[in-house]
Amino acid sequence: MLKLLIATAVLMMFAGMWEVVQFFLFVLSFLFFLKCTHDFFLYKLGYMMGMNYLSFALILLSFWVVGLSVCSSQKVKKNEYFSKGFLLFNLFLLICLLLTFSVMNYLFFYIKFEKSLIPTLILILGWGYQPERVQAGLYMLFYTLFASLPLLICIFMLYSVGGSLTIGMPYKIMDLNFESMLWYISSVFAFLVKLPMYLFHIWLPKAHVEAPVAGSMILAGVLLKLGGYGIIRMLPLFSFINKSFVWLWVSLGIVGGVLVSLMCLREVDIKSLIAYFSVAHMGMVLGGLMTSSWWGMTGSLVVMVGHGLCSSGLFCLANMVYERIGTRSMLIGKGLLSFMPSMGLWWFVLSIGNMGAPPTLNFAGEVQILCSLIGWSKVTMIGLGMLLFLSASYTIYMYSISQHGLFYSLLFSCSPGKIREFLILLLHWLPLNVLIVKISTLTFMP
Repeated sequence: MLKLLIATAVLMMFAGMWEVVQFFLFVLSFLFFLKCTHDFFLYKLGYMMGMNYLSFALILLSFWVVGLSVCSSQKVKKNEYFSKGFLLFNLFLLICLLLTFSVMNYLFFYIKFEKSLIPTLILILGWGYQPERVQAGLYMLFYTLFASLPLLICIFMLYSVGGSLTIGMPYKIMDLNFESMLWYISSVFAFLVKLPMYLFHIWLPKAHVEAPVAGSMILAGVLLKLGGYGIIRMLPLFSFINKSFVWLWVSLGIVGGVLVSLMCLREVDIKSLIAYFSVAHMGMVLGGLMTSSWWGMTGSLVVMVGHGLCSSGLFCLANMVYERIGTRSMLIGKGLLSFMPSMGLWWFVLSIGNMGAPPTLNFAGEVQILCSLIGWSKVTMIGLGMLLFLSASYTIYMYSISQHGLFYSLLFSCSPGKIREFLILLLHWLPLNVLIVKISTLTFMP
């Protein structure tokens, strides 16, 4: 792990050379994927860092999404002064993510978890599109800080009671009283807001709408997965107490996903619509994680990786349209199939990936989550059926409204697509559909 971190830090010295940074980010992704095939629970231990299947999948996703986000931000490259700072903050965010997914200490995990908020906030404030980006940044900052302060207190209490902060330690909270339940809620709540859980998701659409394309891609592709990763790391401490609260989280995840899906059917801002997709998908992930079953954990990890690739690709597509017509409104930017016909295929394949059609990773993960939730309670079939139906409905709504109809813009002609853009979209689509052949790479061993 230390070699990987040093290699990423060395890239910061080449912040003015976009092609070099892009090339080596993908090279590091391939080398990491080839050299880290393993059959062990934990490996590459040292310097309070280590990896397992869970960390391996999310670190690989971090490299891939950050590399694609840099490739998608060519408008920033034109300004030489601001482009260096942009690359520096992207690489700094990547290092924070690598440390978050690899540290083996709860306190260091909390520090790196919160540290990733700083470069994200700077990306939104520095390279956002509208004046409202200040309000969006404050929403994200205060939602996260408000929820994470109780987690810090609980980590200190954990050290005073258990005597260690090593992740995976055998200590567990076995008492079902008010104090332990409050401890449990406080520890998990920070990750539920980051996931984000319904009722605490308002910061996400605001941050996505105001963020640059790289910020949206990294936020949807990797940063939302910090919530799921943190829940998986913290739940073993509260496995006894969690059994009494599974009904609450499963109900909130499914009902919240259904309500957000209904909101998607009346949304006209394309970036806000894709942001609400994340809330609906993460509701199902929350239910799968809280069941604490092997099916639920593995399916949630697969959906997180698949959603990271799919939502990142959709944000990239939305930005390509925005750069040409100058608006995010689907009422104005409709009829793209006649305006940009070569992009129609990419809209289609990423849309069916978003609704969980085979052979995408989303399909494999959702099947595993369905098995987990239906095995926990057959009553969940009603909510899951509505959630899957509405997922297909709002995806078809997005595709049909954006691709068909009469194009209202005064723009008569433009480039229907560049080779660079097709390559970026292909690199989103390939792992989303090909990794299902080697899905054992994403198999989570509890």
